[in-house]
Amino acid sequence: MVAVPYLFNEVYDIFRKAPFYTVVLEVLLLISVVWVIFYNNKNKRKRYTPEQEEEIIAKWQPEPLVGDTPADHPALFPRIVEGRVGKRINVDGHDCLNLATHDYLGLLEDEGIRKAAITSLRKYGVGSCGPRGFYGTLDVHLELEERLAKFMEMEEAVVYSYGFSTIASAIPAYSKRVDIIFADEKVNFAIQKGLDASRSTIYYYKHNDMKDLERLLIEQQKRDEKNPKKAAKTRRFLVAEGIYMNTGEICPLPELVELRKKYKLRLFLDETISFGTLGENGRGLTEHFNVDRIEVDLIIGGLENSVASIGGFCVGSSFIVEHQRLSGLGYCFSASSPPLLTQAAICALDRFENEPKMFAQLQESTTKLHNKLGSLTHMSLGGNKISPVKHLYIKESRDVDTERALLKEIVGKCIEKGLAVIDAQYLEHIEKHCPRPSLRITANRLLEDKDIDFAFQTLEKVSSDILS
Repeated sequence: MVAVPYLFNEVYDIFRKAPFYTVVLEVLLLISVVWVIFYNNKNKRKRYTPEQEEEIIAKWQPEPLVGDTPADHPALFPRIVEGRVGKRINVDGHDCLNLATHDYLGLLEDEGIRKAAITSLRKYGVGSCGPRGFYGTLDVHLELEERLAKFMEMEEAVVYSYGFSTIASAIPAYSKRVDIIFADEKVNFAIQKGLDASRSTIYYYKHNDMKDLERLLIEQQKRDEKNPKKAAKTRRFLVAEGIYMNTGEICPLPELVELRKKYKLRLFLDETISFGTLGENGRGLTEHFNVDRIEVDLIIGGLENSVASIGGFCVGSSFIVEHQRLSGLGYCFSASSPPLLTQAAICALDRFENEPKMFAQLQESTTKLHNKLGSLTHMSLGGNKISPVKHLYIKESRDVDTERALLKEIVGKCIEKGLAVIDAQYLEHIEKHCPRPSLRITANRLLEDKDIDFAFQTLEKVSSDILS
């Protein structure tokens, strides 16, 4: 009997000392619990007779796990590639000149790199058995990061095991919900996914249009002046590609750097294509424009194109790069790249450093190919002349579905005649600004004049037959 008044006093003392909002929340929670209990008691589940249950079961139709696939869906008609991929490629039984894959420097055919990868395979096995932070780091991973940082003349590098996840992880590792990102409207799909994951406010400026970008920056500046308290907590990022996958154009980096300084932005540059293709030594767009790399806060590169391996990397100051080892989701939760392919990437960097003439050879080949394809009668050429990625568009504009069907027919006829090309594929209902249908042409340094002439003649003949 003595315990009851004592307990009541204790409860009363707790409520008296607790903040008012805490008491209100606890009372509301108690009322909610009581309401749920009594509501459930009053509204018992409806009971059915066995006959009614049988009738309901007989009428029930489960929804399919996978929806109906259109009869003309591309996945139902895959092209079969046989043998090793290089300058020549076997597609559907046709031996073709390869203008479809992204081996810009032709290192997939390098015997030295292949032998080094086989030696690494015998030493380490195939897989690395886990993410980098969980038994997945081997000495070759550390060596590759050290070599990349040294090659790019930056403080530190971090390597990802999948090229797509590199930029898609790097952006949300830094930019959060309260931040603002300015991005080119033609950025690739991996960047778009990174922008979505950041949950930041995104402003897209017209492709390579610095006046439109500055217009957006001025508008943001005016908004900041109206709310300086919020502006002080908001970080601003600028995201661009060195060479745009969706257009083949080079971004005007010097102008971006000037705007970065003027409006106090953090600049992220995706050099997935430009790394190993631009610059005297293949260091990418910063070397091409002779821009100090310290002006770019984070450089993201790919190992799946010029390097002929897998994965991607980020380079920058130690302070910036080290942050990704705990917050880059693609780094933390993906198994590290196979040691044999990591060793292949190291050997490719050896080639970069020992044979810088390969970059001049590539740029010469891309220029020759560009000049030749610019003469096509029924197709117009898009992309910079030294970009290894180019786009061919139908000159007489038609609706999207018609253009896509015509380009698919051109691809099929070209492959039959011994030229491997592809029509650029996009997730049209998901892309922010879906590009116009095109043929995506890729150049490589192994192309000879006769190869370029053959490619031009084949495209000219096929496009004339189909489009005229």
